[in-house]
Amino acid sequence: MYALKAEEQSQLQLVEREAIDDEEDLFEAIDKLTAHGINAGDVKKLQDAGIYTCNGLMMHTKKSLTGIKGLSEAKVDKICEAAEKLVNFGYITGTDALLKRKSVIRITTGSQALDELLGGGIETLSITEAFGEFRSGKTQLAHTLCVSTQLPTSMRGGNGKVAYIDTEGTFRPDRIVPIAERFGMDAGAVLDNIIYARAYTYEHQYNLLLGLAAKMAEEPFRLLIIDSVIALFRVDFSGRGELAERQQKLAQMLSRLIKIAEEFNVAVYMTNQVIADPGGGVFVTDPKKPAGGHVLAHAATVRLMFRKGKGEQRICKVFDAPNLPESEAVFQITAGGIADAKD
Repeated sequence: MYALKAEEQSQLQLVEREAIDDEEDLFEAIDKLTAHGINAGDVKKLQDAGIYTCNGLMMHTKKSLTGIKGLSEAKVDKICEAAEKLVNFGYITGTDALLKRKSVIRITTGSQALDELLGGGIETLSITEAFGEFRSGKTQLAHTLCVSTQLPTSMRGGNGKVAYIDTEGTFRPDRIVPIAERFGMDAGAVLDNIIYARAYTYEHQYNLLLGLAAKMAEEPFRLLIIDSVIALFRVDFSGRGELAERQQKLAQMLSRLIKIAEEFNVAVYMTNQVIADPGGGVFVTDPKKPAGGHVLAHAATVRLMFRKGKGEQRICKVFDAPNLPESEAVFQITAGGIADAKD
């Protein structure tokens, strides 16, 4: 029996190794530019600015690259030319795009009903946004995903690490322990694979995202959680007078999130708050809508609306998604995280 267990373990590790080898094709490290005649010092400057892959480099405008200290326009042109040789950023066929979608990993939420609603789980290469009132289960799902992301892909996990940016102070490491036990994992190892940061201002939040590229280029991350994405923007900008600037800064941060998701094949799960909508009219039964306006609405790939059910039950509705029908699923919050609802 134990011999069989050991054999299974070694097979699991083999699968992990193979998976990691395949991952290499997803992005070209920025160091490879040196082979195309780019000075190592200039590569170092790019890394200091949070650019660690050629894919990431191509996601920056030349204007923002010339803003990096020590890079002239001529140098930036030369760097971009070299990066274009390494990465194809032109047109591809629909068939190639379909093959590219094969690299998408779906991470289980812990509830089968919720997974089915999401077409298999939380997807990498995209942003999933959950909005709802307080106590509707958004942060509980975040905690469950912290653990389920670390499961092997054969168990519908992501086989990778988790980055957690907390703006509301609601991350509880002691909450991770019973969830890890439920999935049959070692709680200490699970906590070691989570990197956590508490953000206090929107600028701090943005800088934490910039610093993530260095970590993600070195280690296999599969999930980035931001809980909640809007809280600091609602505090640091006040009134109508600052609304335009707030939305501009929010758009920049969301753009950075999309780039992280696509550059490193990571799932981004962000929670959002709701605002009262008194102008909703008499016929609207629930006069609440997600904060962040159109900027946030367009950035999220999948938008989920959470609301309370009876007791510990919660209801999740697909609010907006490019490939999912609008429907609902009921799940339950248990000591071991998110699970299927018991009638």
